[in-house]
Amino acid sequence: MLGMPHTGTHIPEDLLPRFVSPWRARKDADWWIDRLYAFAEDMDVTIVRTAVSRSVIDVNRDPSGASLYPGQTTTELCPTTTFDGEPLYLPGAEPDEAEIAERRDRWLTPYHDALTAELARLRDRHGHVVLYDCHSIRSHVPRLFDGELPQFNIGTNNGTTCDPALERAVEHACADTGLSLVVNGRFRGGYTTRHHGRPDIGIHAIQMELACRGYVDEPAAPDEASWPTPWDPARAAPLAAHLRRILAACLDWKTP
Repeated sequence: MLGMPHTGTHIPEDLLPRFVSPWRARKDADWWIDRLYAFAEDMDVTIVRTAVSRSVIDVNRDPSGASLYPGQTTTELCPTTTFDGEPLYLPGAEPDEAEIAERRDRWLTPYHDALTAELARLRDRHGHVVLYDCHSIRSHVPRLFDGELPQFNIGTNNGTTCDPALERAVEHACADTGLSLVVNGRFRGGYTTRHHGRPDIGIHAIQMELACRGYVDEPAAPDEASWPTPWDPARAAPLAAHLRRILAACLDWKTP
């Protein structure tokens, strides 16, 4: 089962005037991830995604607002800045606690309710289920991490959200591509992986954060004219082929 919490770009009309610009409010989406993984439909894989922009509410954050990466720079449940530290809202237009709670009830809770229901259905049918949480980010975001991000960033919250053999299977499939990878590096898994990953009851969760350079050309300094780079199926095809094999490793994996 694939989760896609950050592919949405929808911003309600009543909120749009409060943002600095529509482009900035959509800048940090996981661009084209739904298209990159479109092949998964042929693999009988369930896909759950939300249409709402992460700038409205980030459904991969702890609903309490607690940071998943204490001591590290990150964005909030209802972000007020971009990954690069630019303000998202016009001065004084940021959501207050009451509005954040309303957004949580409207978008975050239904998304995770859908994940919970589908995970239970698949686990009851098959005995176990793998939740593969799909993400991407620009290769260079100095505010969030140093240097260039590896191509594949596998997150299992230090091995707690899935069986160790599944983590190894995904790691080996990534290594076979010859591209760079890291396990539980800067991105160890967000709320989706940590909340739903319950290997003790047959629900195994793993996050895959991709560096965008694997499937699009990244501008050195993203602006409204250059980002996001238009979707190009031919440009993305090599990475999509690798991802197909990585998902196959998940499907082929058997519990002990």
